[in-house]
Amino acid sequence: MATEQMADGGDRTGQIPPPRPLDAIDRDILRMLQTDGRASIRSVADQVHVSRANAYARINRLIDDGVIRGFSARVNHERAGQGASAYITLKIVQNSWRTVREQLQALPGAAHIALVSGDFDVLLLVHTPDNRTLRELVLTRLQSIPEVLSTRTLLVFEETDLDPGPGPISGSAAASGQGATSGSGPTPGSAAATSGSGPAGRDADPL
Repeated sequence: MATEQMADGGDRTGQIPPPRPLDAIDRDILRMLQTDGRASIRSVADQVHVSRANAYARINRLIDDGVIRGFSARVNHERAGQGASAYITLKIVQNSWRTVREQLQALPGAAHIALVSGDFDVLLLVHTPDNRTLRELVLTRLQSIPEVLSTRTLLVFEETDLDPGPGPISGSAAASGQGATSGSGPTPGSAAATSGSGPAGRDADPL
């Protein structure tokens, strides 16, 4: 994207307004930018069949509304020197999510954190240089957080970034009244789960 579009979400007061409904053209623009965040205003406008001024205004509105949170590169972590990746599930003390989240955000290599429902409470994605570093992260950093009751590590063997799903460009989408859906993030091809039990009621992840 051109530099003028690379703004932080939210209005000029720093407050994010209530989201406005997205039309088919908005969704086409999102799909384009998810595929290529460096796309120029001219390219976006040509693809969705609107003027450059209209495309520029729409992108800025999506940024101001917090729909677009930023523009970033999709990294091949292995080629970038992070050869060991894992999804780590955590069980945490009730009502400790905000405290745990702050500590997880400070972990080196933490890429994604989510509060979820089910058999565990938190899902953490990490990228580390090697298995030794990953083991150190789990056994000394994660397990030392008082609010973390247990962990389980799922090693990532292979992962693929998914481009946004196929859909019509705005001309046909607008004519049919149907919007396109956004794509998903990276998913692992396969993973191995490990778990164990340790002292004081805390599961000792044997990674």
